[in-house]
Amino acid sequence: MKKIPYGKYTKEFRLETVKLVTDGGLSIPEASRRLSLAPSTLTNWVKAYKAGKLEEVGKNYRQLNDKEMELMLLKRELAEVKMERDILKKATAYFAKGSL
Repeated sequence: MKKIPYGKYTKEFRLETVKLVTDGGLSIPEASRRLSLAPSTLTNWVKAYKAGKLEEVGKNYRQLNDKEMELMLLKRELAEVKMERDILKKATAYFAKGSL
């Protein structure tokens, strides 16, 4: 999968991505793969979040253009939809097993 171009991510994106790892139960490699991020980038974000310095991350990078931002947002939405689909598949299999 192609990586997102080197650029500045929004504060909201960084925070939501970190929450996928800290609150969502995803591992860093899994979350980075789903969002097309380098695992080291996500690791740095998680460390900064735990140190309370996530706001300072990325101040020196260029802003993503509209197409790059749209692609990034669509990939994030796709990752969320895939996660929801996987949960529904597991729930369906569980309830189907119980009805037999």
